[in-house]
Amino acid sequence: MAKHNKTKKYGSLFMATALLTGSLAGCGTDDSGSGSGSGSKGSGNTAGDTIKIGANLELSGAVGSYGSSINDGAKLAIDEINAAGGIDGKQIEYIPIDNKSETAEATSAAIKLAEQEKVVAMLAPATSGNSVATVQIANNHKVPMVTGSGTAPNVTVNDDGTVNEYAFRTCFIDPFQGTVAANFATNELGAKNVAIFADNASDYAKGLAASFKETITANGGTVVTEEAYVAKDVDFKSQLTNIKGKNPDFIFIPGYYEEVGIIVKQAREAGITVPLMGADGWDSPKLIELAGADALNNTFITNHYSSEDPDAKIQDFVKAFNDKYSQAPNAFHALGYDSIYFIVDAIKRVDGDVTSEAIQKQLASTKDLSLVTGTFTVDENHNPVKSATVLEFVDGKQQFNSKVNP
Repeated sequence: MAKHNKTKKYGSLFMATALLTGSLAGCGTDDSGSGSGSGSKGSGNTAGDTIKIGANLELSGAVGSYGSSINDGAKLAIDEINAAGGIDGKQIEYIPIDNKSETAEATSAAIKLAEQEKVVAMLAPATSGNSVATVQIANNHKVPMVTGSGTAPNVTVNDDGTVNEYAFRTCFIDPFQGTVAANFATNELGAKNVAIFADNASDYAKGLAASFKETITANGGTVVTEEAYVAKDVDFKSQLTNIKGKNPDFIFIPGYYEEVGIIVKQAREAGITVPLMGADGWDSPKLIELAGADALNNTFITNHYSSEDPDAKIQDFVKAFNDKYSQAPNAFHALGYDSIYFIVDAIKRVDGDVTSEAIQKQLASTKDLSLVTGTFTVDENHNPVKSATVLEFVDGKQQFNSKVNP
């Protein structure tokens, strides 16, 4: 199937969604240990002979595919930077910790990185829930955290509108993905009567569903039914039967690949042939294993980038990644890679001692930074203003459909 190379602009919708906010959780305890510099709770950390960057990632467990991909992208970036001489002659020391896809483990990992390892910055967990659980630790210890794929608004902003000073991200936020999906359904697929099938225990899924519903309704569409499931469910036949009975012409399924792969398979087995669409949570090679290539035909996702995008910077990254890992990089690989370069760009702009507090200030002032997943400026809510990509599954492979600019 021929690839489409077109750019669309749904501008004002993104700027409106960027103001949405959410809640915050997390705490820290004090501990001590050796590190590259000095630091204690509340005082931040300082780089020593090496520049320590930590990573609190889901390297195993339910969403281990996400964290492992981010980790691989991050390691490629660090290898490149260190091979080129590091930062002002100092090498980056990368310290990844596996949070096992569990909130309690993510909290413990953040404390260890801040207090024992004394990192000057850290990659935050891949999922929104685990990232939210570690935000207060970053704030308390004055160590900036950057999530590559924690897309929920409340990672960076609290219910009262206050910004979490030490939380950043390289991905766009959930409302933008939901808005893009709704506009794509309306404008490209002609959808008028849609169904939503979402994980009702996931902040990520609920945020996407809410923004999708708001936009599709504003576009004149009708949500004919909403069904729910819970993570780790394996039998979705009852909900899918209910959805099929409402005769929708499009189904939005925000969720993670573990359940979505089974949902897509069972939907096609139930005779549901209409377009299905999700977001970046679908992006894992395991999705194809679970759903099957045929079942994924006529499905779409919003995502952060496409390895098939002809942009020269993207193709240089794709080649470097393939040379190292012998595979094409997915969006999580690219976001991990970009998260390191985002942090390193901030470190290079620090005037004087490289402290975690100084890095935070430079991260917040980032403007027009060109990365693989787009050129972005950090807004007042610590979110990047950047483009999104729509991908289509064709015979089990992702194909670039279109790019959506903010």
